[in-house]
Amino acid sequence: MSSDRRAFLASLGALSAAGLTVPGAWTSVARAQGTRGKTPVVPRGLAASDDILLEPGLTYLQTGSLGPTPRPVMDRTIAVWKDLELDPTAKGYGPIETAMEDVRAKAAAFIGCDTRELVLTNSTSEGMNWVAQGISWSPGERVLTTDQEHPGGRACWDYVARRYGVAIDVVVIPPGENDPQAIVERFARLMTPRTRVLSFSHLLTSTGLRMPVAELSALARRAGCLSVVDGAQAVGGIDVNVKALGCHAYATCGHKWMLAPKGTGLLYLSDDLAGRVDPIMLQSGREAYTASTGVCSLPSVHGMAAAIDYHNVLGKARIEAHNVALGRYLYEALKTVPKIRVVSAAPGPLASPLLTYALPGDVPSGALHARLHAKHRVEVKVVPANFMNGQRISTHLFNTERDVDALIAALKLELA
Repeated sequence: MSSDRRAFLASLGALSAAGLTVPGAWTSVARAQGTRGKTPVVPRGLAASDDILLEPGLTYLQTGSLGPTPRPVMDRTIAVWKDLELDPTAKGYGPIETAMEDVRAKAAAFIGCDTRELVLTNSTSEGMNWVAQGISWSPGERVLTTDQEHPGGRACWDYVARRYGVAIDVVVIPPGENDPQAIVERFARLMTPRTRVLSFSHLLTSTGLRMPVAELSALARRAGCLSVVDGAQAVGGIDVNVKALGCHAYATCGHKWMLAPKGTGLLYLSDDLAGRVDPIMLQSGREAYTASTGVCSLPSVHGMAAAIDYHNVLGKARIEAHNVALGRYLYEALKTVPKIRVVSAAPGPLASPLLTYALPGDVPSGALHARLHAKHRVEVKVVPANFMNGQRISTHLFNTERDVDALIAALKLELA
């Protein structure tokens, strides 16, 4: 029996002990792992053929915005919800609530930290907000970030700037520039004695560039600053270990690469913060349910545990290898398409499952997106205009080279 299979069966045993196993809900994942030493053909990449619920004929290359929740994860979520409604108070404040602490522990292990350092949230933005709101600010203190941040990772700093008179300094990272050492040097040059926080993404939402998180976190620590990472585009798509990264705080979500129920998220707060981040939502502790957080979506939390199980059964390293290989295939295929310019990093250590290309000025990204979806049933991301006139492709564990081929064929027809 393989180690993956043993881990899968062990996870089923844990779920059963908590009274939360869904009969038959994990059979498709089991098929994806093979039975009796045989590995079946799985036409949805690493996933079993009936795990992914996308419309037939839809080529979905948009996990970087919203990932499709697999059938086993949805089944688990709905089963917990149905169980909850049989006796809401007894179950909601009883075993279902208690089992959420097991979810915290599972999530902490998934990103490489201790359970006490992990908080369940509703989104990456919420986690970032908690960090910003939990710092004691003085007028004139500074935050150093980049011009490539998602609005959900930037709004919190705009708030403290308005509310407390904090200044925001910005490192410019032009699309197409993929030099990590130059990025670190720019951060170093813009730091001041009053810089309190370095805030940056793990993978840039604009181009997918893998930022030098460990180096920037070390820079922050040497200067006595906090390093706060927006990990929305990383966890689930690549293997993430927050301790190895060395950051103080790391916020991510369940609705993208983790393929978890929408409205779930994780926030890592390192032990060595020592109270320097103290938001109101953690006044009563870091458990999944406290007086300061109130009741969350109980079924969704348990669904996130199922999503983590799904990833663990397939293997985080295996998923990342699949995603990187598919990105390499896409990068080479895009070279054959006229009029576009790939601005993401070339295949190698800086590349990620996100890949962005710029379009010429006479080909509006939004209009091309509409044609790709309506005429070819290909879904891509329109890159916000403040970044560039371009589109972003995100391929995950359920995608295959056939999906890339469908995109390339559609682009060639539309850009001919």
